[in-house]
Order: sequence, then structure tokens, then C-alpha cells
Amino acid sequence: MEVKSRHHLRSDAIAEIQEMLAGKLGVEVDADTVENVELTGEGWNVVLVDGDPLVLYVDGETGREPFLTVRGANEYPPTEHVVTVDAGAVGFVSNGADIMRPGIVEADDDISEGDLVVINEESHGKFLAIGRALVEGPEMVGEEGRVVESIHHVGDELYELAV
Repeated sequence: MEVKSRHHLRSDAIAEIQEMLAGKLGVEVDADTVENVELTGEGWNVVLVDGDPLVLYVDGETGREPFLTVRGANEYPPTEHVVTVDAGAVGFVSNGADIMRPGIVEADDDISEGDLVVINEESHGKFLAIGRALVEGPEMVGEEGRVVESIHHVGDELYELAV
């Protein structure tokens, strides 16, 4: 991945990102500098917060929406839209696998199908991935089936990005 374009964001664009993240994830992102970086390859559009890739624009039903990257989730731990997996799922999730019901120990009740979610591991409380919910939160815990499509995970190109 290479930088295709890079520019500082206006204060209104920063405020919009902060409002959306506070509303969806319950986090307050504060920064001295905020830059938008468009990357080649996967078509990633990333927001650097004080030089670190902490926010990612993800395609959704209403266009591109800002959401925390894995690094962002570990820097600003979300309190909403969290799916927690057990130790047995950590290796699969860290390698980019979609999240399956048997590995989930808890999911927020307010998650709706199509929502972006963060994947947390129960042992150490670290965030491993972000993804899109394929079912509602109360339906995530169970015996079988794929319930979250992985979008970005620990160790992928975006996670390793150094701009």
C-alpha cells in the first residue's frame, strides 16, 4: 500500500468524525492533528490522528462512514457495538477469519444486522478486528454459523501501516 493522497481535515469534518464515533462507539477521540490519507491497493481511506491510522472509512448503506481501526479501538476502547470472543477464536480472528457463533461469548444487544462492530478478546480485553454484523447482537451467541464478516484485523496491511 502506498499513499495516493494526503491532506489535513477541516474542523467541520473532524467534528463530524468525532460525533459519529461518539454516537456509535461511545468514544471521545481528541487530537492535535487530523489528516485524511487515501491509500492505493485495497482502496483504504484512513484518518491519521496525531500521525497514527486510528480511523477508517468503511463503505456502508449510506455511503462511507468513519469507524475505528484496530489500533484506534485499542487506543480509544469502545463501549458500544462490541463483540467479545473466547481464547479459542483469537487465532482465527487475528488471521482475518469471519467471526463464528461458537467463538462468541458476548455481544451488545443494540447491534443490528449490517452494523459495524469491534471484536474484543475476553482474556486481555484487546481489540482484534472490525467487521460487519450479519445478524443482530442477541442472535450472535450460539452453536453454529457465521455472524460477523471481517473487514480489518490485527496483522493485516492496514494494521501494519506506517505513514
